[in-house]
Amino acid sequence: MQQLSAKLRNLLGKKVKNLRREGFLPAVVYGENVPSQSIAVPFKDFEKVYKEAGESTLVTLEVDGKSYNVLINDIAHDPLRGKPLHADFYAVRMDKEIRTKVPVEFFGESPAVKNESGILVKVMQELEIEALPKNLPHELRVDLSGLQKFEDRLLVKNILLPNGVKILAGTEEIIALVEPPRSETELEELKKAEAAPGTVAEVKTEKEVKAEKKTEEAVEEEAVKK
Repeated sequence: MQQLSAKLRNLLGKKVKNLRREGFLPAVVYGENVPSQSIAVPFKDFEKVYKEAGESTLVTLEVDGKSYNVLINDIAHDPLRGKPLHADFYAVRMDKEIRTKVPVEFFGESPAVKNESGILVKVMQELEIEALPKNLPHELRVDLSGLQKFEDRLLVKNILLPNGVKILAGTEEIIALVEPPRSETELEELKKAEAAPGTVAEVKTEKEVKAEKKTEEAVEEEAVKK
């Protein structure tokens, strides 16, 4: 199990910028029978653990001598740089099943894609599961080699699950499929449809928008004078 060490923090609000400058990620840990605590985690350590554990694998979090089994529950990112700004750690009970979303990992090659030039469509990228924390899988692996023909479908029921794990989606829901390649005629018709009047939204330059606004203001002024 991955491990992280953290310290309690008193800096809140805008003052957390100082923590980030010092190389720490502001975070909070909470859970059933665990009161919410504001903490700080070394940024580099967090990035390394998150890369390996994701949001569906248990992590041992040490906070000033106390140990918690947690999931990385939520991360706020910088919208421009994409770096984490804040993280939530959810402390779980090891004897109680929890629900969480797990990524779907596709492997293998579809004969319908390789031999028939089909188009692979990955319908689901993650699935919600229910399991005891100790049984949570890091990912659900799906073998694409089962897509032999265009009519084939990989369904939820085709996934081999670890012991103690239940998928909450319907068993007949589609995970992946392969579509036939588009013919030249179909591609030509698609191009015509995209080029047809009314299918492309009118894009106005900033200059045009300002000109229209000035015109509207002038009309309003004339109306007031009258």
